[in-house]
Amino acid sequence: MLDDELWALIEPLLPPWPERSPGPRPVSDRLCLQGILFVLYSDIAWQLLPLELGFGSGQTCWRWLDRWQKAGVFDRLHRVLLAELNAAGELDWSRACVDGSDIRAKKGGADTGPSPVDRRKTGSKHHLICDGRGTPLKVITTAANVNDVTQTLALVDGIAPVAGRPGRPRRRPDALLGDKGYDSDPNRNALRERRILPVISRKGSPNIKSIGKLRYVVEQTFALLHHFKRLAVRWERRTELHDAFISLACSLIFYRRLKKAHS
Repeated sequence: MLDDELWALIEPLLPPWPERSPGPRPVSDRLCLQGILFVLYSDIAWQLLPLELGFGSGQTCWRWLDRWQKAGVFDRLHRVLLAELNAAGELDWSRACVDGSDIRAKKGGADTGPSPVDRRKTGSKHHLICDGRGTPLKVITTAANVNDVTQTLALVDGIAPVAGRPGRPRRRPDALLGDKGYDSDPNRNALRERRILPVISRKGSPNIKSIGKLRYVVEQTFALLHHFKRLAVRWERRTELHDAFISLACSLIFYRRLKKAHS
């Protein structure tokens, strides 16, 4: 679950153990991270994390997840691995695609609402922008009843500058593809101001064929993300903890693609 190469990337990003913390450290950072990964993959409840695995208690792993999220560890790891992918020439900046996917929110909490596709049950929505190869560049979590079109510019502007290549870090694709759910002339104008070509289907018109071809890529990206069972159903009441799992899952996707590119 956590090989030496990946740990070597993560370890320098972790904050030091607090000097004034009472008592000894309950378990090593690496084992705690493996416990967090176990929950991400299996969707087991924190309190049911088996102690015999050696990862510490579920409560300890949850505290470390919260502590590392507040320290920005997962966001930094996301940027580091994305830069590595960019340096390897594995990002396709010629186009990007946006889409949304609804998930059930079992415990409610922030950024949840009645799902229009699940009999009004409480849910959230993942809004995703990916590059032409299906690499997730930014994911935003909102209530399930938030329209996709409202998150278009937030997704585009939310892409962090990606280093790894000569020149200034890049953060804008050449074109943005979206289906009819993203039909908005103000958004098209705003994208052009950002030097991004909008390729978005209009309501009442046939879908653009090229969009249909790329939708397979973005749907495949959602399938990769939701393969991590903790993301297919939301259990965290706090959005920032759910987003920490998303950043960690994206980083694992990046790492797999890096290893494949270097093999």
